[in-house]
Amino acid sequence: MVDTQVRPSDVTKFPIIDAMLSVLRENFVPRDKREVAYIGENVVLGHARVVLEPRTLAKTLDGLNISKDELVLDIGSGLGYSSALISLLAEAVVALEDDTDWVRDSEEAFQEFGADNILVECGALHEGAAKHGPYDVICIQGGVEKIPQKIIDQLKDGGRMACIFVDGALGKAKIGYKLDGIMNWRFAFNAGAPLLRGFEKPHDFVF
Repeated sequence: MVDTQVRPSDVTKFPIIDAMLSVLRENFVPRDKREVAYIGENVVLGHARVVLEPRTLAKTLDGLNISKDELVLDIGSGLGYSSALISLLAEAVVALEDDTDWVRDSEEAFQEFGADNILVECGALHEGAAKHGPYDVICIQGGVEKIPQKIIDQLKDGGRMACIFVDGALGKAKIGYKLDGIMNWRFAFNAGAPLLRGFEKPHDFVF
């Protein structure tokens, strides 16, 4: 996976490569999907949720450039693959998930992995996890049309956020930088992911 999908995507930072070699992806996908854990596609979790493909996740982490003294909020952590990777890059990770079964399964997976710097929080994804913030970095594991102000408020000024803005079947991964309370977004690469509940753009009513 690293040699065929990650490195060819111009992700060469050693901490990211080392993390992706250290975390066994098959331990963080549904049991019936383990045979396809390393394919170059999103792995379906169910409920319109996925584990982002290795290329997308690696390039996202590359763009965020997480350091060892930073606190990260991982929104939509699913069964925990992204949070396990981030735990090797950051000081600590808050893994936010709204599915109670996935929360339980991810906690078990983290224990087996030996991660002691991941806090799993169960709650609505669009609400974030303000009580543990503010965060240096926020990473959203799915598609968004609009980011709730509550999430932006939980990011430190000078912090970074990554997500995939979707428009129909198309998606663009962007890295946002919060400066003086305002998010400034930069295009990173094309990517696709299902739209997360609570991150929809309000639609105007038409008679």
